[in-house]
Amino acid sequence: MTEPRIDYEAVFRALPGMVALLTPDLVYADANEDFLRLAGRSREELLGRYIFDVFPENPHDPAAAGRAETQASMIRVVETGERDTMALLRYDIQDPSRNGRWREHYWSPVNAPVLDPDGHVRLIAHRVEEVTQLIRARGGPGGDPSSSALEAELYTRARELQEINDRLRQAHAREREIALALQAAMLPAPTPAGLHGAAVRYQPAVGALNVCGDWYDLVDLPGGNLAITVGDVVGHGLAAAGVMGQLRSALSAACRVAEGPARALEVLGLYARSVEGAESTTVVTAFVDRDRHTVSYSCAGHPPPALLHPDGTVTFLDQATDPPLAARPAHVPRPQAHVGFTEGATLVLYTDGLIERRTEDIDTGLARLADSLARHRDSAPEDLADLLLEELLPPSGTTDDTALVVVRL
Repeated sequence: MTEPRIDYEAVFRALPGMVALLTPDLVYADANEDFLRLAGRSREELLGRYIFDVFPENPHDPAAAGRAETQASMIRVVETGERDTMALLRYDIQDPSRNGRWREHYWSPVNAPVLDPDGHVRLIAHRVEEVTQLIRARGGPGGDPSSSALEAELYTRARELQEINDRLRQAHAREREIALALQAAMLPAPTPAGLHGAAVRYQPAVGALNVCGDWYDLVDLPGGNLAITVGDVVGHGLAAAGVMGQLRSALSAACRVAEGPARALEVLGLYARSVEGAESTTVVTAFVDRDRHTVSYSCAGHPPPALLHPDGTVTFLDQATDPPLAARPAHVPRPQAHVGFTEGATLVLYTDGLIERRTEDIDTGLARLADSLARHRDSAPEDLADLLLEELLPPSGTTDDTALVVVRL
C-alpha cells in the first residue's frame, strides 16, 4: 500500500481559522483562505508587504497599543525560537471599501516559530481568532448599556495576563543570566596551558532558556604533558550547569591521578551514578605525551576529537568509543586508544553544537569540520578557533551550546 501524497499547500489554504505566515522581517509570505476572508484583504494586498503597512493602527484611538504588542510578540519569537501567546487584543481594521472608516475588532493571537534544519526561525506562524462577536454577545461594544464596564474589565484582565507573561519572560532571562555566570565561573580561563598553546571557546545557544551543560578543561600533567577534556550534560538551565560543575571538577581531579584517560573516565562514570541528572552525559578525554609524541584518548558517547596533521590531513580519533556516562546498568572498564603525532599537529576537541544539525547525518558535520581544518591548517590556535566558529556555526547561532578546545602539539 502506497502512502498518499499530501498537498501541504492545499492543506494550509483550507485550515479552519485565520493563519498567516510572515518572514522574520514581518513581511507576509502566505495566508490561508479564512485569514483573507475575515481580514477583508486579497492575497495580492498581503503577500510581500510589511504587516503594519497592510494593517496600520487606528490613528483615532489614542490608547491603541495593538501594533506595539504584536510587534514585540513576533520579535520575541524570532529572538527566542519559542511560541508566544498574546493576551486578548483590540486591533481595529480599516474598511477597505470606505477610506477613513475603522471597524472595531478583538483578537486572540498566537505566534509560533517555523524552524529550518539548522534551528533558525525561518517563518512566523501567526494564528488569530476573531472574537469581536463573542465580546459583543456578552455585552461588549454595541450591546447592552453595560458595554463600557465589560470592555474595561476585559482590558484589565488582558493587561494582567500580559504582565504575568512579562514577569515570566524576565524570570527566564534572569535564569539564563545566572546559568551563564555559573558556567563562566566554573570553566577555566582561556589562557595557554603549560608548554602548549591552547585556545578555548564557549558559545551559548540562542534562546532564553537554552543554557546547557557543556564544559571544557585543560589539566597540566607531570613532564609538561597535558590532559584535555570536553563534555556535555543532557538538559538546559541551572540544573544542567550545576551538574556540569560537579562532573568537571571530578574529572579534573581524576585526570591528575589516573594512569590514563580511560581510567579517568571510569572514575567519572562511577561518580556520575551518584549525581542526579548526570546520566547520559557525554565526555571525551585526551592525554598528550610530548616526549613520546602520542595522544591517548577515551570517549564516552561524545563526538570524536580531530587531529589535524601539518600536511592538512585530518584523523578523527574514533577507535575508543563507548556509551555515555551511567548508560550501562553495571560498571565496565572503558576502552583506550593511542595515536602518534608530529611536531606542529593540532588537536581539536568540541561538543556536538559545532557539527550536528537537524535532519543532517553526523558524517556531514564531521566532513565540514575536516574541510575547515584543512583549509586553515597554518592558522594559530586562537585564529583557528575563531575561524571554526565563524564557518561552522550559523550566523544567528544554534539551539545547542558549543564548547571548543584547539591545542597546537
